[in-house]
Amino acid sequence: MSLFTNLLNLHSGNKPREDFFTEIVAYFLSLNKDILIDWLKHHSIISDDNYSSIKISTQQEHPALASHTEDSRFDIVVELSNGLSTDVIFIESKIGSTAVPGQLEKYADILSNLPDVKHRILIYITRDYDPKDELKQCDSDPESAIKDYCLKLSPKVKFFQLRWYQFYSFLKEHTSDILAQEILIFMRKNGMSSTNQFSSVDLLTMVNFNKTLSLMESTLSEEVQQEFKLAFGGVIKGAASRTQWKWDERYIIYTHFSPSTWDLWCGLGYFGLNPSNLTDYPYLGIFLQVSHRFGQRTKIIESMQKIINDKPNLWTPSNLKVLPAWSGIFYRKSLQDFLSEENHVSAIKLFFQESIKELKTVQEQYFDFPWKGVSIEAATEADREEDPDILSSSIGGVESVVTPLK
Repeated sequence: MSLFTNLLNLHSGNKPREDFFTEIVAYFLSLNKDILIDWLKHHSIISDDNYSSIKISTQQEHPALASHTEDSRFDIVVELSNGLSTDVIFIESKIGSTAVPGQLEKYADILSNLPDVKHRILIYITRDYDPKDELKQCDSDPESAIKDYCLKLSPKVKFFQLRWYQFYSFLKEHTSDILAQEILIFMRKNGMSSTNQFSSVDLLTMVNFNKTLSLMESTLSEEVQQEFKLAFGGVIKGAASRTQWKWDERYIIYTHFSPSTWDLWCGLGYFGLNPSNLTDYPYLGIFLQVSHRFGQRTKIIESMQKIINDKPNLWTPSNLKVLPAWSGIFYRKSLQDFLSEENHVSAIKLFFQESIKELKTVQEQYFDFPWKGVSIEAATEADREEDPDILSSSIGGVESVVTPLK
């Protein structure tokens, strides 16, 4: 896990990834102004680099203009001066969300009304493709509504739409210092490194996805789920969720042991999916996790640490010493370990059953906290789960009916 991911996990509420990442990037660029200038020139945003002063600020507020209904706050403001004139750049950054209707036009209005500015530039940089009509192809289509709007202002504003994967590729090629490497790791973790081109691997994934998913489903099928239920009291929804795959790189069945909350839970299945390195293998097994808000957290962590000390070759720790944060232990093997088997599905199912028994064993031997098994019927579709990066008191936002087992 990266330094920045660990720091973000220290946040006690919903994790503000966009503001957090904005501060990281702005700080990095303030230390590496040459990279900032090269990046802007790379996208033809500026042509001159003869600046004697470069100022970068974040979360800068601006009072509403007469035509606006509320004040504005800009993610990043860059002021470039050569001593005679000043260029101003507003950068609006999005990771998971999209711009509020009218937000970019409002920022363009403010830019156009700034006094004593030579070049006025608005950059909209996103992780995902933004399908809104006014932004469609706005980085190359002169007829796009927002770009047209900017050019009709007096003074006019230049508008550019970029994607974060472009910044990722640029940064990867232009620097290798430790801070840059941590930024790249964080971007990979948060899906900001993907390009807009299909690779040969992507094409193979497309044509084989259903087959792969079917194999994975069969390893987590009825007999494995039944053993999971008998051991731990239930399975949320009764099936693994692809939303977990998308947002947290895992495909698992899961349940919790803390009635009505997700402060103590376990999951069985596939972890480490979507690796950034194509030579890395996912791993399989079972995971027990406790939140930083759980009242019995200290006892749980102490028991987890005893398990790691007594069985270091079987169990792997996760954030046991990082507070506050989600912490847990893994019983796992690499998928590579099963490839030599004649029947992969049978071998994996046997390992899943072994994993269930192992967690049940350590539960009985190491935890004096009275785990309460739960029988759960999901009231909503699993694919409606929320982003696990913003877990607070639940996992996936699944609404459940919880009945303690006798």
